[in-house]
Amino acid sequence: MSLKKKYINRDKSWLQFNARVLQEAADKKTPLIERMRFLGIHSNNLDEFFRVRYASIRRMSGLKGKKIMHELGGYTANELLPELTDLVIDQQKRSQEIYDSLIEELRENEIFMIDEKSLTASQQDFVRKYYVEKISPSVFNLILSPERAFPELKDKSIYLAIKLENKKELENPVYSLIEVPSELNGRFVILPKYGKHYIMYLDDLIRFNLNYVFFIFKFDQISAHTIKITRDAEMNIDDDLSKSFLEKIQKGIKDRKQADPVRFIYDRNIDEDVFDKIKKGMGLTQYDSLIAGGKYHNKKDLMKFPNVGGPELEFGSHEPVAHPDLDMDHSILSVLDKKDVLLFLPYHSFSFIIRFIREAAIDPKVVSINISLYRLATESRIISALINAAKNGKTVTVVVELQARFDEENNIKWTNRLRAEGVKVIHGVAGLKVHSKICWVRKVDQGKNKDYAIVGTGNFHEGTAKFYTDYHLLTADKRITKEVRKVFDFFKSNYKVYKYQHLIVSPHYTRGGLVRLINNEIENAKKGLPSGMILKMNSLSDLDLIDKLYEASSCGVKIKLIVRGICSLIPQLPGISENIEAISIVDKYLEHSRVFVFTNGGEPKYYLSSADWMRRNVDYRVEVSVPIYSKSIQNQLKDHLNIIWSDNVKSRLHNQEQNNAYRKISGTLVRSQEEMFNYVLKSSKKNQLV
Repeated sequence: MSLKKKYINRDKSWLQFNARVLQEAADKKTPLIERMRFLGIHSNNLDEFFRVRYASIRRMSGLKGKKIMHELGGYTANELLPELTDLVIDQQKRSQEIYDSLIEELRENEIFMIDEKSLTASQQDFVRKYYVEKISPSVFNLILSPERAFPELKDKSIYLAIKLENKKELENPVYSLIEVPSELNGRFVILPKYGKHYIMYLDDLIRFNLNYVFFIFKFDQISAHTIKITRDAEMNIDDDLSKSFLEKIQKGIKDRKQADPVRFIYDRNIDEDVFDKIKKGMGLTQYDSLIAGGKYHNKKDLMKFPNVGGPELEFGSHEPVAHPDLDMDHSILSVLDKKDVLLFLPYHSFSFIIRFIREAAIDPKVVSINISLYRLATESRIISALINAAKNGKTVTVVVELQARFDEENNIKWTNRLRAEGVKVIHGVAGLKVHSKICWVRKVDQGKNKDYAIVGTGNFHEGTAKFYTDYHLLTADKRITKEVRKVFDFFKSNYKVYKYQHLIVSPHYTRGGLVRLINNEIENAKKGLPSGMILKMNSLSDLDLIDKLYEASSCGVKIKLIVRGICSLIPQLPGISENIEAISIVDKYLEHSRVFVFTNGGEPKYYLSSADWMRRNVDYRVEVSVPIYSKSIQNQLKDHLNIIWSDNVKSRLHNQEQNNAYRKISGTLVRSQEEMFNYVLKSSKKNQLV
């Protein structure tokens, strides 16, 4: 069987995930403003796709060989690129259709998007004043001239491509570019309410005021069309031994801003001479994805679309549920002396993680705190707690991953802040990204060491904790804390490779560990013993592990896959994957948790993990999967997975057709994220009553 028939190309599968985001934007059961925001998420996802994946495949253009074709699921790069572009163009078209329909629905709710041509006299006065007072100081006018090099355009920005003409005097046109400074007060300007609500794009506000921008030029006609560039986000780390790793990352960030373009989006109504001038100036080639669009680009800004209507236009908010084992009156560490605790975000509050570190920071018996950090909030309370610990005399060691894509500058900022406060900072392991989510605390009580640990599926990030579903295991179980300590020892002494009996750790042991667990299910199935797997993750694209799942399926092992994003495995292939079912949940929260359950002959093994089943996570990152030994927590996870698997509202099928068909299950409608909140709420109340 050919690779194309046996696997789904990971990039095509990822685009199908983004199509599921579009489905949410089109779903009339989703609140109106949230549908606009889903359009923004779709656009933001596409930006990252082009900056990372499309750019990576583009670099493979011209290369041949079995290794490349295996990596791309049976495609050459030159075959794949145009197919990906076609898929993107179709999605962009669908996105525009959805956008147009949402604009109509906004009108039905007395919310009007207006442009520079439809302003009333009083609105014109407001827009002029708004421009002069708030926008004009940040507007930079880049006049294009053959005497000067073409300006470097930012890949996170949109530009107005301007053409000034004076047809009376028949002078040569003046061409210019203006960056739309949306970071000031956002992309959307809310106009004074006159019985109805009015919102205007900042682009259009600038268009209305172009006479003020170009007042020194003589022109009788002006046009302004939006363009957007996406650049290759690959960071090249040079091998100059005289530079520190921090210096190399800083140089890489600077170089990225001038990287090759991989996508150019433009208003299809742009004048041909303006279009040609920009293409020539930027050196765009046939390998770049040139996409004609509508008047407005950077729809990622819709992620912050303002709600000027009623609360019914947004998702109802769920306040985090009180955790039945934790409260403000008891020490978290003392609770962990008696039992393991599972935090389930965002249903529980991330504040318990902060409290754990703050408690360790002031406990006189705590001597050291170690933590690995991949992504952090812009204003991180985790950092504040760690600095507090250092000032209280604790030995604080922080592993900061400087290569966390698009978070490099933020992580450099925190590195400098931590070091200035006396915190020891380690920048991971050469050649590997540290993606694990772990914390280890040592306490000395009457001369005896007592260790505590957190092992999670998501980042220690207050912001994403509000809308990512993630687990964090808090434990004092010696079997786990001892091995979490070994991981931190590895960070400090990379030349030592430690052995683990309980944790499954990348890059040395994850592949082998997962294969052994799958083989165990295969053997049990052959013996007639209970067998099966439930695997929840973000992405499944490692072809060797997929082959292992195919083998298990062919031996009669029942496998349930809950894969939010990329799924290169094809379920229900005759003779190959007939025993595999696969779904994706896309809803209000981003399903981010990774949970692996192996039936193990009737004594199930449960794991939480930071790792997806992708080659990079298995072989080229430091990842940690932790076993769950608490029967109580195992039961919670079993219930959670049963709720997710019963979803018949927001679940879609992974299938060979890649059509994102909604999964049909007869009976009561189950929207798993709502049911999950109810489950966590009931569990809390039940425990309180007991």
